[in-house]
Amino acid sequence: MKIICIGRNYANHAKEMGSAVPSEPVFFMKPDTALLLKNKPFYYPDFSKEINYETEIVLKINRVGKYIKKKFAHRYYNKIGLGIDLTARDLQLKCKINGLPWEKAKSFDNSAPLSKRFFDKNKLPDNINFYLKLNGSKVQTGNTKEMIFSFDEIIEHISKFCTLKIGDLIFTGTPEGVGNIKIGDRLQGYIEDKCILDFEIK
Repeated sequence: MKIICIGRNYANHAKEMGSAVPSEPVFFMKPDTALLLKNKPFYYPDFSKEINYETEIVLKINRVGKYIKKKFAHRYYNKIGLGIDLTARDLQLKCKINGLPWEKAKSFDNSAPLSKRFFDKNKLPDNINFYLKLNGSKVQTGNTKEMIFSFDEIIEHISKFCTLKIGDLIFTGTPEGVGNIKIGDRLQGYIEDKCILDFEIK
């Protein structure tokens, strides 16, 4: 399975990061070793001093597809969950300054915490509310109506380049409000006021 992540899919997040708003979906990948499942704790690695949280709606692909047209894209996912794209921001900045790829800042072990629960997409509203709490305080709030590229547009674009397979996960982008984590923090992720992701930083 693949973990495909969409970058800069919320205009205000692009602005807070000092990045241009893209004209087409931007994506990168994480390995399956990046998954952090079952609300297990995240152990802060020694190679970074600035790890950020980025909360995202996650699509689970349920059939194989290549060159999927937007009008058919809704057939290729049926479950929606929540994930966090943990980013070693200090490593990413150093790579960018040196004109190097920044996979190591995104793809390290356990950098993709994933909700235990996935919702049937037909039981969620068209515009999905989601948010993240850090130590009990809400720090990120988003709604999928704010996405630059919709779920179906994302699937159409990715499938031009990569065959989608059953079980693949698509992290669809994060809203504004990203911030740092530290040892002792607790992160709780919600879709429509239902807490489906809850883990600690150790």
